[in-house]
Amino acid sequence: MFNNTYTKWIVWGLISGLVGTVIMDLIIVAFFLAMGMPADLIYSFIGTVAQSFLMKIGISVSGVMLLGASIHFLLGLVLGGLFGLIVTQVKSLRVDSFKKGILLGILYIEIVSQPILVTAPLLIKMTSVDILQWYGLSTAMHMIYGAILGGILSYQYKKNAFEKNTA
Repeated sequence: MFNNTYTKWIVWGLISGLVGTVIMDLIIVAFFLAMGMPADLIYSFIGTVAQSFLMKIGISVSGVMLLGASIHFLLGLVLGGLFGLIVTQVKSLRVDSFKKGILLGILYIEIVSQPILVTAPLLIKMTSVDILQWYGLSTAMHMIYGAILGGILSYQYKKNAFEKNTA
């Protein structure tokens, strides 16, 4: 598919990140609907946090829903691409088993998402309960994203190794 190994695994990371983001979002939407909340609440929340940050640096934006969805999917893609590169180029992190891929995917996203998640209570007014709910839901949803990210990449890594051995 691609001649350059780096490009190949970045692309697989992007694909895995997109799939993980879509599945995570479908679960979030189902959860919100089951709780009687608006289905698009996550995008408006992320957009409101981003809008607050941009206003602090003098940039005015409108349309928090589109802003939030764009940021959410862009982060899902970029963090997936970075994970794809890291786990295939660092020998000790190679996702050569499904279990290792899932565990590394979860560990990776839970670590790299923390600086992003902490911006919400710093930029907008949130009660203690809101903050706990934000972190609880985010942790659970990112575990799903990480498992999908690592699962897809480990499958592709093993498939690639098999194809090399049979060629």
